[in-house]
Amino acid sequence: MKALIIGGKGQLGTTLTQTVPQSIACRSLDLPEIDITDANAVEAVVTDEKPDVIINASAYTAVDRAEEEVDLAFAVNATGPKNIARAARQTGARLIHVSTDYVFDGTACTPYPPEAPCSPLGVYGKSKHQGEIAVLDVIDDPVIIRTSWLYSRYGNNFVLTMLRFMNDRDELRVVADQVGAPTWASTLAEAIWAAVGKENLKGIFHWSDAGVTSWYDFAVAIQEEALARGMVNRSIPIHPITTADYPTLTTRPPYSVLNCTASWRDFDVAPLQWRVALRQMLDQGVGLKALGCGR
Repeated sequence: MKALIIGGKGQLGTTLTQTVPQSIACRSLDLPEIDITDANAVEAVVTDEKPDVIINASAYTAVDRAEEEVDLAFAVNATGPKNIARAARQTGARLIHVSTDYVFDGTACTPYPPEAPCSPLGVYGKSKHQGEIAVLDVIDDPVIIRTSWLYSRYGNNFVLTMLRFMNDRDELRVVADQVGAPTWASTLAEAIWAAVGKENLKGIFHWSDAGVTSWYDFAVAIQEEALARGMVNRSIPIHPITTADYPTLTTRPPYSVLNCTASWRDFDVAPLQWRVALRQMLDQGVGLKALGCGR
């Protein structure tokens, strides 16, 4: 089987590239090799590569900046997936498209199942939702995997940001009234490769690590685990605050927990509890020192 990863330089794309199963031949591409906003360029690359499956791990993920760069966010998150889906249809490739918990408005009080109505709040969520719609309009049987609170050893994410702040600052204030489920890119990559191996799989799925937390509790856990590994210099106070205390350009869903039980079953991959996943990521350590997160 031949796979094509689009968005190979991002934290998920990098992790996917490093975890390709031995039975799969894989090519990983990103800018400037492929511009997903250019339909002709996407078609040319996919036609040349002739993959059996395309994994779209590309996305515009700057949630607040999206409010100011609306056209770019929709070009990458909505037009891009449409172009990829059309190229996949023309070449007969399967498409696995990665989406987000931000397609929901956060008014639920129980985990969102895949069939729950979408009602995104900001440009980022709206553009990702339009990307899902575009893929479903073009292809009859795609696999769409929504995830939440993604982090890894690479790129920009909450865990690495907290580690930097914990070394540089005397205290932190972190929002405590937004609840979700962190997801380590390695567990998501494992789920995606499992989905690649199940050729009859289709539809919308949810994947996150098991359990629920707030950004505040996540930060407290990061400090505790980092202290145990010598990745931060000292313990600093972490204060819980409300969303109103930390205004941002976009409104974030206060509750974005995804119901992943069907995916855990259908992918045949056992989930990790989110704190166990965090420990495993920190135990790897590689790449953290370069970001000033270790000694």
